[in-house]
Amino acid sequence: MSFKRGPIAALAVAAIMGGMIVSPAIAKKKPKEEEATSFTLSAPFRALAAQAQASIAAGNSTAAAGQVAELKRTAVAPSEKYVAGQLAMQYAAWRGDMQGQRLALSAILDSNAAPAAETPRLRYLAGYLSNMLGEQGDAIAQVNYARQLGYVNRDSAMLLADATLRKTKGADGMQFADEAAKLDRQAGRAEPASWYDRAGALAYQGGKWGDVARWYQEKLSLYPTAPNWRSAIVNYLAAPGIDPQAQLDLYRLMSATGALASERDFQAYATAAAARGFDGEARAAIEAGRSSANLTANDPATAKLFSTVSPKAVKAAAALPAQAKKAESASNGQAAMAAGDLYFSLAQYPQAAKLYHTAISKGGIDDARTRTRLGVALARSGDLPGAKTALSQVPAGPWSTVAGFWSVWVDLQIKRNATAQGIAATSPAS
Repeated sequence: MSFKRGPIAALAVAAIMGGMIVSPAIAKKKPKEEEATSFTLSAPFRALAAQAQASIAAGNSTAAAGQVAELKRTAVAPSEKYVAGQLAMQYAAWRGDMQGQRLALSAILDSNAAPAAETPRLRYLAGYLSNMLGEQGDAIAQVNYARQLGYVNRDSAMLLADATLRKTKGADGMQFADEAAKLDRQAGRAEPASWYDRAGALAYQGGKWGDVARWYQEKLSLYPTAPNWRSAIVNYLAAPGIDPQAQLDLYRLMSATGALASERDFQAYATAAAARGFDGEARAAIEAGRSSANLTANDPATAKLFSTVSPKAVKAAAALPAQAKKAESASNGQAAMAAGDLYFSLAQYPQAAKLYHTAISKGGIDDARTRTRLGVALARSGDLPGAKTALSQVPAGPWSTVAGFWSVWVDLQIKRNATAQGIAATSPAS
């Protein structure tokens, strides 16, 4: 019997790849036949290796364990150590023994018999296993070694990001996620939605909330489904210390994108609106939840709230025109801002936008919040170019993140309108 000296994928890598967050291309990679080189083993070793393979294939764990251990003990030549490591890897992967897989990889690498072309990938796999075992220092060292040998791709960069974030509790790791995205773009590849989820999860893990928002915004620009909007916003809302007003504007975005999908979503939106004094909006949120069957009329969390806000909403709406008129002559923009917010909460967006303009011109207001809501009001009024301009003028800070999420929505509306106009322009005349 003789073995082919080829990549470990021929025996074991496919078995461990199922739990890895890496490109499927790695798992499927096959050597060219001419690259595999035959090499001989001693007769006793060949016989024992064949027995071990048969035991593993038959699912005979007891026999395989003893045979693999004996192979490792009796292996002398580099080629024998290499094959013993391969079979130990196969056995450990079959048993789901990650520590055993990592030790087998060390044996394979230490044998000095692995093909030079395969060594970078083996180093990467060693880094992956070390990272999963909580040995981030070794993981970083192994992946950096793999990269020095030429294994520079999305997977190695993302593994470095993960290991670095775990080791340093958030410092510096996201630079490698940025590198991974850059490498894909240079290669003309668009990252799948799951990749953005992974990048967002790494940022979440490291408490990098600006990066959480950034990665999810990039994902939404490519994959703007209602479930994706929901997961992106809900994950960002986990950030500590978010302004309650900003929380409300993100719930509003969930509503605009059809991402309110549970009893808790509608309850949270209605409660947030009522807490800010927007009784009409709270009532509308509850009604929407009931219409979508996410809320029932006797839902304990909202039934009482509905009865409380309903009469107040009617009074507030009736008093609003006089309040808006008075705001025009005020010495600063606070009254105009308040009236604009009330119009906004009632989905009367043109009136809200006018008052926000007044508030900005008079000053004395929360400029970032006002410009964000101006942009949203313009967008909801149909002035998408004006909305983009207003949102781009939101100063850096917490509100710029909210503006960023709404900017994605605005860009998608612009793209949708352009597509519709293009279809209409190319349709045959009736």
